[in-house]
Amino acid sequence: MNASWLEFLCASGARVDQDLVADFGDSAAELLAAPAATIAAPLAHLGVIEVGGAEAATFLHQQLTSDVKHLADGEAQHSAWCSAKGRMLASFLVLRSGSNYRLQLSADLLPAILRRLQMFVLRSKVNIVDHSDARQIIGVSGPRAEEALHAAGLAVPGAALSSVAAADALVIRLDSQRFELLASSAAAPELWQALLSVARPVGTRVWQWLDVDAGLPLITGGTREEFVPQMANFDQLGGVSFHKGCYPGQEIIARTQYLGKVKRHLYRAHSSTPIAPGSKIYSPANPEHPCGMVVNAAPAPTGGYDALAIVQESFVAAADLEIATPGGAPIDLQPLAR
Repeated sequence: MNASWLEFLCASGARVDQDLVADFGDSAAELLAAPAATIAAPLAHLGVIEVGGAEAATFLHQQLTSDVKHLADGEAQHSAWCSAKGRMLASFLVLRSGSNYRLQLSADLLPAILRRLQMFVLRSKVNIVDHSDARQIIGVSGPRAEEALHAAGLAVPGAALSSVAAADALVIRLDSQRFELLASSAAAPELWQALLSVARPVGTRVWQWLDVDAGLPLITGGTREEFVPQMANFDQLGGVSFHKGCYPGQEIIARTQYLGKVKRHLYRAHSSTPIAPGSKIYSPANPEHPCGMVVNAAPAPTGGYDALAIVQESFVAAADLEIATPGGAPIDLQPLAR
């Protein structure tokens, strides 16, 4: 997190734990506000890589799972970068801004992904840089989210996964009530104060719960190379194109799709005990081997923990799954629309 931005947030009442904003003084009340109130959250768990140059679109189209070449200026799309085995190295929200592309990903993966992407540039006319220090990400959600953006002097994008640029910020609409701001580090404090004339400040965990509630998985260090994109619903999110040419893992991803071999799917999950990305899930029917894994997790407003988990389909119906170890605490699953 940018040092000046962090100092500002702390002076504004933020309590920081391991480089994330834990809360603004009352974590329980902030979580309870998440489902229905209008909130603003610093999203320090995310980072931004910017890819530019004359061949940026071609380079990304040949590396990522989505159809980057047909991404219009001002639009965003979900995407992933995979290993040769079709396993997700990282998940992205890709935003086109003019001839440049911003890749939003989990901050803990950014240094390794940045280095690996740069290895593949070779002679391509492409520049790849870490913009996380220059751009701060703020999430705004709730019934008055548009009012909060207007209070900060920002225009509101009309369609989901579209954006509007201002002098010092870019506003992305995620869905009907959720937005992200990519603000310059210099402008972020003033924008934050203006947003709070309408929105309640909350910790990052609240936004992570909103992502879980929205069914949006995020690959992190704990889940790197664990899933093919279809397991994480990326084909349903528009993050996989089955009509483009080769990219890393394309053959396996396409074969999985057309042969119907996706046996693990994404579910909503709840547990009364703490769970984290990468936590393994077990079935009493086969305790020797995990049958699933937690992708994202966050404290739930009503207590316990909510999560997105990828689980082998054949073990779900028994409703007797356990978290972390065989014989561990129960974890309840609910299907996501597919």
